[in-house]
Amino acid sequence: MKNFAGKTVVITGAGAGIGRSMAVELARQGARLALSGRSIANVAETAALCEKEGAKARAYQVDVTDRAAVFTHADQVLADFGAVNLVVNNAGVSMTANVAELDIEDFEWIVNINFWGVIYGTKAFLPHVIASGDGHIANISSMFGLAACPSQSAYCATKFGIRGFTEALRQEMKIAGHPVGVSSVHPGMVKTGIAWKARAGKDHDRDALAANFDRLAKTSPNSAATTIIDGIRKDRATILVGADAKVINWLPRLFGSGYQRIISAQMKNHV
Repeated sequence: MKNFAGKTVVITGAGAGIGRSMAVELARQGARLALSGRSIANVAETAALCEKEGAKARAYQVDVTDRAAVFTHADQVLADFGAVNLVVNNAGVSMTANVAELDIEDFEWIVNINFWGVIYGTKAFLPHVIASGDGHIANISSMFGLAACPSQSAYCATKFGIRGFTEALRQEMKIAGHPVGVSSVHPGMVKTGIAWKARAGKDHDRDALAANFDRLAKTSPNSAATTIIDGIRKDRATILVGADAKVINWLPRLFGSGYQRIISAQMKNHV
């Protein structure tokens, strides 16, 4: 996809953060937006911002953990827009908890949203993206889908899973000769509200963690959106967002499994 003018773009988790910033930027570039999220009020605000840029935008209330709802959403978007070119599976949540303190219910919560949400979104929209003749799927992983971090076991499990799924899908599209690019997106710490909506184990202070996240996050949602859109345009297999993601990407390459000692030493007082 060399340009987005006239193309239909589907973005989940579009009510705020990276999803909202991507929607507005793509609206400026002439895309048509099918935006979804659990809060229809927030998604409607994003759609209104896109319309101010002159774009056609529609807000949908969708829970990405509901498989039937996601597949119904895909059919509705096709009916409303006539085609689907780009799908950004962006909806996600965060959780800080050591394995020993992690409740199974919390693990199921994050897996259902982060992992199954991406699987459902990809499966539901993939036939439409292939049929468009000029399509792309971008799945949002994380820098913790490149290297693991203590207290992030459940989050890493979902983000590593997204990366593996997405990289395999890209190869399948190439082998089959389908006109579909596929990107695994790995943001570092982006200054969004994700940390304030996160869950934390009983041994962790969620508000303190969120405040520290805000202090350390150097990448704005707008900057992240620009990087992701540029990577999609260039059909990059891996899109790294932020200097921290680029550093994390190199650690396993340089040190192999030894990267774990480096991260553990840095995180020793934070888990």
